[in-house]
Amino acid sequence: MFALAMRSIRQRPGRFFATLLSAFLGATIIMTFNSLHDTASGAGVDKVSAEALTTSASVVGGYGTLLVFFAVASTLTVNVRQRSAEIGLLRNTGATPAQIKRMIVGEAAVVGLVGALLAIGPAMFAGQALLDVFQDSGQVAAGVDYSFGPIALLSGIDVTLLASVGAAFLAVRRATRAAAGIQGQQRGRARKFFTYSALVVGALGVCSTFAFDADFEALMAAPAYGTILLSVGFALLSPQLLRALLARLEGPITALAGASGYLTVHNMRQRAGQLAGVLMPLIMFTGLATATLYMQAVESDAIKASGLPKSIDAKNLETLNFVVVGIIVAFCCIMLINTLYAATSYRGREFGQQRLAGATPGQVLGMVGVESLVLTVTGVFFGTVAALAGILPFTMVRTDAVWPGQGLGIWLTVVAVAAAATLGTSLGTARRTLRTPAVEAVALAA
Repeated sequence: MFALAMRSIRQRPGRFFATLLSAFLGATIIMTFNSLHDTASGAGVDKVSAEALTTSASVVGGYGTLLVFFAVASTLTVNVRQRSAEIGLLRNTGATPAQIKRMIVGEAAVVGLVGALLAIGPAMFAGQALLDVFQDSGQVAAGVDYSFGPIALLSGIDVTLLASVGAAFLAVRRATRAAAGIQGQQRGRARKFFTYSALVVGALGVCSTFAFDADFEALMAAPAYGTILLSVGFALLSPQLLRALLARLEGPITALAGASGYLTVHNMRQRAGQLAGVLMPLIMFTGLATATLYMQAVESDAIKASGLPKSIDAKNLETLNFVVVGIIVAFCCIMLINTLYAATSYRGREFGQQRLAGATPGQVLGMVGVESLVLTVTGVFFGTVAALAGILPFTMVRTDAVWPGQGLGIWLTVVAVAAAATLGTSLGTARRTLRTPAVEAVALAA
């Protein structure tokens, strides 16, 4: 089956590009920040520089590892679901579930390893650039030399391979059970467990903010990690949340969008589980970017109001937060675009069948646009809820106010980026897919 997996990759390289991109970017992030551990342990590094490097590597490494796992898992889940017909055919021709698992897990392992190896060079350049940022801000001594060692290399390869293989195993296990007609009760229980665990631990994380003093150096850590876990919990709940939202908005969507609205509601109900892969990066992008930017703005204003100059620790935290936001924006946006492109480009046969049934290309494109709008509203809403859960406790402890005084500018910017990425990718990919004649699209997909 491993040989079959290699032939599958050679024959259909485009199918694995989305997974390769996820693994490559994820490994780049992990190696870049973990190389700071290698740099901090180098000879002649002073204590202050070593502490700044280690703190940055540990905090962002935790963010990065979690983001990489869910991004790779989301992409692989979309990939495996698109191969349901292939898996069913293999089952009908005598392949056992164990053989199919070995084939797809083998594919994921090879793609993940290639992505990690390709990330070594970019990670070295990015790590050097990151060290220059810390040196320019005075947080790290100018004489510290950059080092890319075993911590960066092994962590990047290990995390990427673990995420790829683990996500592929879980996705193909669900697919083979579905192909065999086995109900996923056990999967449902496991999903509920992880969902509610993330929500409960996330809520405890943001509530623990009240246990710290206003001048505690790591005050932002608890609400930030709480926001991450709440975003993950909402993302795992997204199929149920999306179905509930559609039940309430079916009438208005159909009335406003006509035939495109009717197609939207029908398709999104059928594909609510698949759309969770799109909502996950959207919710996490909105939640983490909004929470981190607002909390840093509150922190900066609080320091300014105190009349005291920023300490080295405050500068370190500010730089770290802006770097984290930059990583979140770039990584989650790319993963969102990547997942949307993979999910939309796969729907060529669906679009062809709708056109053969009487829908015009404009109605199909309108359906995709309304779907993207509903996804954007859903993702932004629950991402904002997760962000507020972290922002409000931090603001109350740090400033004795309830709401941050920075206005809606930051939130509107985050929403604009999320909407542009979602609508632009979906509509652009759908327009390109619709160029294929309907009969040809159905015949090629069949």
